[in-house]
Amino acid sequence: MATNKTKPQTKSKSTPKSAKPEARTAAPKIELDRVRQLLDSAENQIRQARALLFGGLYGEKAKQLHHAEGDDAKVIEGVFDGEMMVASGGKRYPVPPNYASKSKLVPGDILKLTVGSDGTFIFKQIGPVDRKKLIGKLEESGGRYEVVASGKRYSVLLASITYFRARPGDELTIVVPRNEESNFAAVENVVSAKGR
Repeated sequence: MATNKTKPQTKSKSTPKSAKPEARTAAPKIELDRVRQLLDSAENQIRQARALLFGGLYGEKAKQLHHAEGDDAKVIEGVFDGEMMVASGGKRYPVPPNYASKSKLVPGDILKLTVGSDGTFIFKQIGPVDRKKLIGKLEESGGRYEVVASGKRYSVLLASITYFRARPGDELTIVVPRNEESNFAAVENVVSAKGR
């Protein structure tokens, strides 16, 4: 009599179902707007810290400069910090952006301010510092323009950007002090315009 021998059933190894793609990539959603706000805030704090640092250096340099008053005018010498003229005693005078841009002033330049009897301010560059040129890319953040060159960020004046019709992504030639640290630069020209 033939016996029906059945092979014992072996439990087949089932391959685990692959997890849903969403489950594998379920990382916490990054709130890009919040990240941008934090980066903008950090960049602003760095700018302010640099302004304090460099402002102190320019104030020290300004202590050795001339100050005179006459009947018709007052003459004050100071050091350009990228936006303002720092005079002895730390007093700061706003330099017209168009003048700073046109004259390609860089931080550390010595300026003479003549204040007329009618209140007219006339700035004149009297002691330019040694300069060097760099090429970098223009970026815009929070309404401020910066050029990234040689791994460093340099603030540039809006007046220069509008004059050259530069846009973020453009390559610019900038002018910076050769022997002094600075966080500002003057725009020399547009090297290549992105997408134009």
